[in-house]
Amino acid sequence: MKMGILFALAWALFLIPVRQAQELKPNVTELTTENIDFAMNLYRRISSHHDNNIFFSPLCMSTSLAMLSTGARGTTRAEIIRGLNLARLERDGQPELIPELFQQLRENYTQGGELQLNQATGLFVHRTFQVEKTFSEQAKTFFKAEAFNVDFTNQQASKTTINEYIKSRTGDKVTEVVSDIDPMTQLMLINTIFFQGKWELPFNPSNTEDDRFYVDKYNIVQVPMMFREDKYYQGSDDFLNARVLRLPYHGDAAMLILLPNKDVDYTTIDDEINAKRFLGWVNQLKLTKLEVQMPKFKMEQSYPMHKILPHLGIARVFNNMANLSGLSTEQDLKVSEVLHKAVIEVDEKGTTAAAATVTGITGYSLPTRFIINRPFFFFIYQETTNSLLFMGRVIDPTKM
Repeated sequence: MKMGILFALAWALFLIPVRQAQELKPNVTELTTENIDFAMNLYRRISSHHDNNIFFSPLCMSTSLAMLSTGARGTTRAEIIRGLNLARLERDGQPELIPELFQQLRENYTQGGELQLNQATGLFVHRTFQVEKTFSEQAKTFFKAEAFNVDFTNQQASKTTINEYIKSRTGDKVTEVVSDIDPMTQLMLINTIFFQGKWELPFNPSNTEDDRFYVDKYNIVQVPMMFREDKYYQGSDDFLNARVLRLPYHGDAAMLILLPNKDVDYTTIDDEINAKRFLGWVNQLKLTKLEVQMPKFKMEQSYPMHKILPHLGIARVFNNMANLSGLSTEQDLKVSEVLHKAVIEVDEKGTTAAAATVTGITGYSLPTRFIINRPFFFFIYQETTNSLLFMGRVIDPTKM
């Protein structure tokens, strides 16, 4: 019988701003660019299943899988690296290169102190399970992983311990990620990310009023719409027939809004967004005086990633052909589940939780309004590296 590893991912975030991107180290920049394309691929797989709100953390996902890859071998590892879109960064004889890049990226977040972004990794190991020393050391060195011994045969106690860990690392925002534990579980890998951002240009609550949000041609809901008139960076993507708005946070982070033009079906954009286009938006925005109207919203989304990742080519790690011999010498080891839960809240103060076909951003000459009253996409990212922390789409702000 295969022993299972339960791989739980949790995220919480709050965001609001966008700022001119600066290039950091070329290798780290390459990592973040590839992670954006991974994020878009993952988004497309999630969106193919429904037309609801979506919210997840690609950084949390890629960090967790990158750590797991250090314990994988052969085809199992190759699938993870390809699925993460990181194969191009591989170098023969340098297995630690990708983990080192994630380490550099994490260190970049912690510099300065103004950006409130906390990422944590926990290894919950059954008291009789032996983890390879090399894997344990790499997890600690490159991913700052903490190790904990638990008794998975005591399902209630281990579940409580793990959920409390997640809750404490996400500002009490992400709760009850793990609802059930198989007593045969040997190891749980937990990665959390918590972002709390205060708008650089906060909205005045006294200006917030209920207004219409057009879910589609036939459904209109009333939502609290925030309002502010100020100078913002914005632009347009003429190929996608959409407008782009940067909402900056204090610190090195921002939220980028992609708003399809009126009567444009947002689903037509799904296949077109990628890293090159995203970076084009960020780098070509123009400062303009605008009246911005934006809905307040909260979202709490959960995804069984072990059912989604095989569509990105990450499959072997979940079946009986998994090779996790770098993680442990235990026989018949595979990943049983990858659970991801993400929470976001956006209000007047900020956010808690986040080729020929490419046409550049065109600045509007005298825009007056940016009214976000129909389905839109949003991206929360660190501006120095353009690392995508969170992304999602809002179809109905009244739905969690």
